[in-house]
Amino acid sequence: MGIKKFPNFKSKYVDPRNVDIWLPQSYEMSPNKKYPVLYMHDGQVLFERGRGLSGEEWEVDEMMTKLINENKIKEAIVVGIWNTPKRFREYQPNKPFKNLESENKSLRESLDAEYNGRPLADEYLKFIVDELKPFVDSNFRTLKDKKYTYMMGSSMGGLITIYAETQYPKVFGAVACLSTHFPVSLKQNNPKIPSLIINYLKSNLPKGKNNRIYFDYGTETLDSWYEPYQKQMDEGMKSKGYIQGKNWETRKFEGAAHTEISWRKRLDIPLLFLLGK
Repeated sequence: MGIKKFPNFKSKYVDPRNVDIWLPQSYEMSPNKKYPVLYMHDGQVLFERGRGLSGEEWEVDEMMTKLINENKIKEAIVVGIWNTPKRFREYQPNKPFKNLESENKSLRESLDAEYNGRPLADEYLKFIVDELKPFVDSNFRTLKDKKYTYMMGSSMGGLITIYAETQYPKVFGAVACLSTHFPVSLKQNNPKIPSLIINYLKSNLPKGKNNRIYFDYGTETLDSWYEPYQKQMDEGMKSKGYIQGKNWETRKFEGAAHTEISWRKRLDIPLLFLLGK
């Protein structure tokens, strides 16, 4: 059925943005069927080439169709949420940084200067949960329960995805975080920042019983920063009762860089984790 486009989607929480909604081929032919929903960040690089800085795309629609036709995943609707010029602020978690100003004012100021303001992740997630999800559920045949509601993102999109699981564990039943940018900054790999974030996540993630979480990372370009931080996060996953290979997965991809091409090449793996039969 293709992609439904909703330009300039309004919100009382964040700046308006485009939203693309991909529907599986059976949607029109099965009028009584309801579908799980996967929410994805950086929507302009998911379905069409030439819209992002690199000009590349994830080819989400092609991979979804392939895996559905191979009977490997459940049919699902994919909601692509475009980013805005405030992307880094909207994807930067608020709560882990509450103590940052008192502990290290200069570090907080450096992040504010790099991204032209304070984090907006709480507002961005309210937009998704309180405005976008109700719109999708009202206008499309969806399975609304958390068991059928997923989120995926890469880089800062991976960071906002795992943060969403701490804020709305009763909304998102499973999430996938590719090349999670724990350092937040693009200018400095300061371990104090990932430490704040990971300690918050370890304390606030839901226990590993009714939720599922996927992480991965590469070893080249910006991804070369991530392994020590991901190992810290993995210890937190174990402490929360998550079991590798059951309700949690962390994968390392040797030679993979921080690019849409790398994420596209391994997209089938997180999709199988989220939607696999």
